[in-house]
Amino acid sequence: MTLTKANGDGDRSWWGRPSGGREVMRVALPLVVSSLSWTVMTFVDRMFLNWASGTAMAAAFTASMAWFMFLCLPLGVCSYANTFVAQYDGARQSERIGLVVWQAVWIGVGFGALIMAAIPLAPWVFALTSHGEEAYAYEVQYFQILCFGAPAMLIAQAGAAFYSGRGETWVVMIVDAAAALLNLVLDYCWIFGYWGFPEWGLAGAAWATVVASWVKALVYVVLPLQRAHRARFGTYAGLRFDAHLLGRILYFGGPSGFQMLLDVTGFTVFVMLIGQLGHIESQASSMAFSISSLAFMPIYGLHLAASVLVGERLGENRDDLAARATYTTLQLSLVYMLVISSLYVLAPGVFLGGFFRDGAAATPEGAAVVSMAALLLQFVAAYNLLDATQMVFVGALKGAGDTRFLLFVSLVLAGLLATFSYLSVEVWELNVFGCWTLIVFWCWIAAAIYLARFLQGKWRRMRVIEEPAPQLADALAVK
Repeated sequence: MTLTKANGDGDRSWWGRPSGGREVMRVALPLVVSSLSWTVMTFVDRMFLNWASGTAMAAAFTASMAWFMFLCLPLGVCSYANTFVAQYDGARQSERIGLVVWQAVWIGVGFGALIMAAIPLAPWVFALTSHGEEAYAYEVQYFQILCFGAPAMLIAQAGAAFYSGRGETWVVMIVDAAAALLNLVLDYCWIFGYWGFPEWGLAGAAWATVVASWVKALVYVVLPLQRAHRARFGTYAGLRFDAHLLGRILYFGGPSGFQMLLDVTGFTVFVMLIGQLGHIESQASSMAFSISSLAFMPIYGLHLAASVLVGERLGENRDDLAARATYTTLQLSLVYMLVISSLYVLAPGVFLGGFFRDGAAATPEGAAVVSMAALLLQFVAAYNLLDATQMVFVGALKGAGDTRFLLFVSLVLAGLLATFSYLSVEVWELNVFGCWTLIVFWCWIAAAIYLARFLQGKWRRMRVIEEPAPQLADALAVK
């Protein structure tokens, strides 16, 4: 299913024109809901853990960041199947789509096994944080359990590309939302021991994520094997190993994965160093980051939509419509970020209140955490619009295949963030607000770089798929 509408060329309004608001929303809205479902799940998970123990909540946040740091390289590779599917779909080479998806699945299986091998490394990794004995024990336990879900996360990401890359993002929305709901139910039962289940606390939260991830992976593997998909997209015939295509996915997706790894590594170093400033600073920062994900993850959905739309349009050799789709996505992103940032500044209690119960926020320590977290949300509001800008343009550049540039920029920016985070805490001895100022400047610099690269226009000539046959190329050009 391509993104061009038969009646689109007749409507020149912002909403109805090709790559206009309607088309972008059709692709992006399910991806936003899908991303938001995962965000809400994580947010509620943090609230449940904070009810049990503030230390457990902060430790779970740190451990999940470290786990995602291990995961994001292969996750970036597997998710890059979206671009291949989108460009093959735009170029009318549907028979290649099943083969692409399965090569990404095999990549996920291989990398997932490697991540599980990192389980014994957890005590050494978290010994470097100096977060205290209780937090250290929680961090090691949470990280080690999450590693059992790593293969499932990668397989699910690869399988979802079959639908999201072709613009059928509503399927991704339904599957991801159902998995998130399952996770929340299991959280409630396994953290607190309700409905006859044992009270596992932090371990229960981790196992809930693992189980929900494997259920989601199974669904994404089975759905594309329906008879209609087997005939049109080669989803059964594509089960075979194709070294050439797998190599192309690694060639273009590898830099994308490294870019994600570098970005997350920079933030993980920042979070771990913040934890050394004190318990209140660590807990308030964990809250602020958890709340900020309410803004970030929907933008990540728009980021994915930009990648799909640009890939689809470039597959059709319509770089003009690819550019229009990018700007339309940016406009929607900025409107959303403006609303959510205003709430962070004007009504932070709406987001912070759920982290406490039974009057815990009224205690001296609870009040200090709430006060600091509310101030940190103002820092989040200061970088939200620029964060949205960089995410949309990164998605567009990924959709074209400009991943090596993204890798180079991320290498520089992540290095700067990690270095200045270390200097701020260990050398300059700045307080938590001085450290958070780094994040604001980091986002502003990143947004300026990616905007400049997009305006330069080199992405317009890039493709990740093989050149189509001459007859097909001529037909697409006429179109």
